[in-house]
Amino acid sequence: MMKKLVVVTGASSGIGMEFAKRFSSEGHPVLMLARRKEVMEELNLPNCLCRSVDVTDLSAMQAAIQEAEDLYGKTDLLINCAGLMLLGYPAEQDFEEWSRMIDVNVKGVLAGTKAVLADMMARNEGTIINISSIAGRKTFDNHSVYCGTKYAVHAITESMRKEVSGSNVRMVVIAPGVVETPLLSHTSSQEIKNNYNLWKQSIEGGLEPSQIADCAWFAYQMPQNVCVREIVIAKTKQED
Repeated sequence: MMKKLVVVTGASSGIGMEFAKRFSSEGHPVLMLARRKEVMEELNLPNCLCRSVDVTDLSAMQAAIQEAEDLYGKTDLLINCAGLMLLGYPAEQDFEEWSRMIDVNVKGVLAGTKAVLADMMARNEGTIINISSIAGRKTFDNHSVYCGTKYAVHAITESMRKEVSGSNVRMVVIAPGVVETPLLSHTSSQEIKNNYNLWKQSIEGGLEPSQIADCAWFAYQMPQNVCVREIVIAKTKQED
């Protein structure tokens, strides 16, 4: 018998791609959602559907999830992983960058959640894992709006968790420190990128995406009546 469906957003690179590979290797059918469909399809995972979707587009998210559920059964796990990190000085950063981060990092989580939550509650089962950041727990220079979006993910996840707990649905937040992903590449200031990379070298690099996948697997593998509410993980040498 096939295991239950796992849906992953932001699945074309970094942590999201690692989630898809990990849960597929454990025998789960996977719906991979991101803008770059061809990159996801190159993995050639078994029982896998890849769809190019803007995570802020609720109807597109619902359509892709419905298509996967028609093939593989109901969504048992949604991992909201799509995210943007655009660092900048507050007085200088482009308003459009702020707006994009709020759209993807907050509205993207809400669209994915909206697409699956009511059905999970009706079935009294299901898990939603939201990927936040240590920047959702403390603030960092040049991260002001990014931090704001990740604080929002923490608050939304915890508040929803409380409200859906009676329906046996689990809401989990994972907050990594620095991870070796292309996340920084979208920042427009070369000076900020250079300083960030120098700092990262001082802590001997970031976590591996597979280590974040280990956290998600651990939380998901717990019995349905056990909710690992939050995991904060970083390199030992990362002070903040």
